[in-house]
Amino acid sequence: MKRFGRVGVLLGGHSAEREISLASGSRVLAGLRHLGIDAHPFDPAEQDMAALQAAGFDRVMISLHGRFGEDGTVQGVLDWMQIPYTGSGVMASALAMDKWRTKLVWQGAGIPTPAYALLTADTDWQAVVDRLGLPLFVKPAREGSSLGMSRVISVDRLKAAWELAAQFDDVVLAEQAIIGGEYTCAIVAGEVLPMIRLVPAGDYYDYEAKYIRNDTSYVVPCGLPIEVEQGIAELAKQAFAVLGCRGWARLDVMVDAKRQPWFLEINTSPGMTDHSLVPMAARAAGLSFEDLLLKVLGEARAD
Repeated sequence: MKRFGRVGVLLGGHSAEREISLASGSRVLAGLRHLGIDAHPFDPAEQDMAALQAAGFDRVMISLHGRFGEDGTVQGVLDWMQIPYTGSGVMASALAMDKWRTKLVWQGAGIPTPAYALLTADTDWQAVVDRLGLPLFVKPAREGSSLGMSRVISVDRLKAAWELAAQFDDVVLAEQAIIGGEYTCAIVAGEVLPMIRLVPAGDYYDYEAKYIRNDTSYVVPCGLPIEVEQGIAELAKQAFAVLGCRGWARLDVMVDAKRQPWFLEINTSPGMTDHSLVPMAARAAGLSFEDLLLKVLGEARAD
């Protein structure tokens, strides 16, 4: 384990996902220390980034979620300091954090993604519903963990859903709802891990289903025919590569009644809490949490 040197675990931060990041980072820190790695926490909300270089880290595990941690900003600082870090670089992190621009790239590359519309105060709400149908989802473009997200079942609720999402971001999407199964597909060090089917007790996989409720079902093996899962895995690798991602990521996918996959978004700094999906997929692949940490940390680099 000495080959990793002194490792910093970035956690907490300034985003709306701070509490989730603290939970992820604490678990990562404990796992690294259990492996005998010289690991130390670093919270950018409580320490100046200049102190990061002074701390003498040989590499950094990024456990920040959301803005100022997952969107290319911290990655740029680490590149400038020439400190190797986990996950994607500046460009891919910034693109992946922006659901709208991710869709634009995927559409250009032929990656299937649901139809959408950008919402503003001047939007014709009925025209959006006429185009996308009901139900539909409204979400801030640059937020994670389903924060600010709503499922809209009638046109008269669309404006309120936009107002909620706009509290988190000035770019808001309305997205076509794909009726079918909800899945997640993780990529770690070039390997696609077993897909997981998410079966929430409520209407959809929202913040409560992800982090609070204990009645969400996680099905792995996911139940899809092996050839369908393999086809989705190949598409996931293309969706990952076209954004310029590296190291690891988790992609959220809907599969409709015809078993056509529709990619919703990609997370380049996946959660590592006890409710998180990448550790769950790793277990299904025969990897312990510590094995997963070693794979992710082993991919650390700086541009």
